Amino acid sequence: MARILLVEDDPDNLNLLTRLLQHNGHEIYSAINAADAVSQALEHVPELILMDLQLPPDDNSPPDPNAGLVATKKIKAEETTNHIPIIALTAHTMPQHRERISEAGCDDFQEKPIYPFDNLLEKIGKFCS
Repeated sequence: MARILLVEDDPDNLNLLTRLLQHNGHEIYSAINAADAVSQALEHVPELILMDLQLPPDDNSPPDPNAGLVATKKIKAEETTNHIPIIALTAHTMPQHRERISEAGCDDFQEKPIYPFDNLLEKIGKFCS
């Protein structure tokens, strides 16, 4: 199936999503902060990125509600990664949040908590055939 970069700082969410995605045949790379997300995207050039929006900017920082958007902008600014679809993972889905998500370069969003999981799989399928 698809090579997916999963960007998630919560260890429980990262573990659960990794297992569910692997169970559905996807190859998963992971990052736990915004700096690592950009680095992993450039290194692996995945077919899709699932980007949590509230992340630590780097290893020594507390979570920032905009770090995922900043990482998305950096990934979309690079010639080697600007084509990669990015699905934002967020609990913030009001119209003003959706606008910011889109302006940052995300191609879609998935509301958290992710349930049912089939919704996420459908979105992944939309970008990775």
